[in-house]
Amino acid sequence: MTQAMSEAEVLEALKRADAVLSGHFQLTSGRHSDTYVQCARVLEAPALTTRLARAMAERVSANGVDLVAAPAVGGIIIGFAVAQALGVKFIFSEREQGVMRFRRGFTVPAGARVLVVEDVVTTGGSVAEVIALVREAGGEPVAVTSIIDRGGPKAFDVPLHPLLRLEVDSWEPDSCALCASGVPLYSPGSRRL
Repeated sequence: MTQAMSEAEVLEALKRADAVLSGHFQLTSGRHSDTYVQCARVLEAPALTTRLARAMAERVSANGVDLVAAPAVGGIIIGFAVAQALGVKFIFSEREQGVMRFRRGFTVPAGARVLVVEDVVTTGGSVAEVIALVREAGGEPVAVTSIIDRGGPKAFDVPLHPLLRLEVDSWEPDSCALCASGVPLYSPGSRRL
C-alpha cells in the first residue's frame, strides 16, 4: 500500500536535502529566478526517491499507463522510479545536436498510453518536446507528473499532476533585477551542458 505524501511533506524533504537554493539562477527554460530547486539532492536518497515515485504513481495510476518517458537529465532517476512503481517500461529522451530525441533504441509502441515524468516543471519546454516525440511515434501522452511545478503557463496540453506546487517568481533575462544589479548568474540546469 502506497503512503501518500502531502505538499508539506514534500517541501520538508526538499529542505532537509538542502535542495531549495537562493541566489541568481538561469533556469532550463532560459528564465532567471532568485530560487532554484535542485531535485538531484533529494534523489540522492533511494528510499526517499522510491517514496516520491510511489506518490507520483498513485496520482496518475487511473490513467492506465503503459510506458513512462522522461527528458534527460533531470527526469531520468525519478522517471525510472515512477515506472518501477507502476510496473511498466521506462525510456528517456536526450538532446542530440540540440534536438530532443529518443535514442539508444528506445521506441514508443503505437497506441501506448505514455506518462511523461520530470523532476521540476517551469514552462514545460522539455516536457513539451517529449510529448511531441511520443505523438510522432504514435503514442498517446495521457498525463505529466513532476516532483515540483514552479507555476506559470505551460508549453504543453496534457494534464499535470505535481507533488508540490511551488510558486516561485521568474523573469526574462532582459527584465531581471538581479542581472541589472550585477549579481552573478548560476546555471545549474542541464539544457546548456
